[in-house]
Amino acid sequence: MTSPRIHLGPSENSELAAAITRAGGVLSLLNEADALVWTAGPDTFPADLPANIRWVQLSSAGVESWIDAGIVDTSRTWTSAAGAYSRTVAQHAIMLLLAGVRHLPEQLDATSWRKEEFDPRVGTLDGSTVAIIGCGGIGRALIPFLHAAGASVLAVTRSGVPVHGASDTLTADRVDEVFSRADHFVLAAPATSDTAHLLGTAELAQMRPTSWIVNVARGSLIDTDAAVEAARSGKIGGLALDVTDPEPLPDSHPLWSLPNAIITPHVANPASGLSAALNAHVQRNIEKFSAGTPLDAVIDIERGY
Repeated sequence: MTSPRIHLGPSENSELAAAITRAGGVLSLLNEADALVWTAGPDTFPADLPANIRWVQLSSAGVESWIDAGIVDTSRTWTSAAGAYSRTVAQHAIMLLLAGVRHLPEQLDATSWRKEEFDPRVGTLDGSTVAIIGCGGIGRALIPFLHAAGASVLAVTRSGVPVHGASDTLTADRVDEVFSRADHFVLAAPATSDTAHLLGTAELAQMRPTSWIVNVARGSLIDTDAAVEAARSGKIGGLALDVTDPEPLPDSHPLWSLPNAIITPHVANPASGLSAALNAHVQRNIEKFSAGTPLDAVIDIERGY
């Protein structure tokens, strides 16, 4: 088969260009290319793509801003980087969950030896059940970490197809069942109209007073005001959030002052690992494009991801 012609934009990137050529692609001008690999956001995206572009590869895993801007169309195939960064995000998720369950932040803040105070409050994942809501690539990468810590997993996916390593897999329309069944919760679902405020007052009320919620997806999945109230009043164990609503989180926001809230500034997918993961993802997809096989992370406009 003829080598696919790939345009890389909006700027040069030698490592990504090398990945394209390793996959058998030929770097080309936009008006001569079969596909476009785009490494920036929607603000600088070309207003009109030439008809010869049959596939667009984006560099972000979340694509709601692209869909909201009306850029993603149905005249060609669009793929995201969903799944490319799964392992590093899963590592961050298990770190946040363990830090919360073991009350690490308060101990790090301590300036004196307070064993009698902290010891009864330090928990464990051993024997616990963790629900992963939106158990796609990140969730599947997280499951071995949870098993290593002694936890079992409830998975929630759109399709309900059994997830390897999960004791039970539920369809998204049964998500309400997990709030009383699980001890802790990891949110890894895409941001869509269906997942907005997935966790609100009613859902939080079903959780245990020791339950920790980890969010490595999008801040909009949680009703922030309801979550703050639940954490402050002891209705849940706490919140460990890499994403927030609003984001960035204002300096004066009450989440900063809660002793049972852990906030990291959207670094679960750190810049240090972005390039290598994206390069590998693009290389795989170009190889699949060349072979005429289904691409990874195809965007579905109707679903919103």
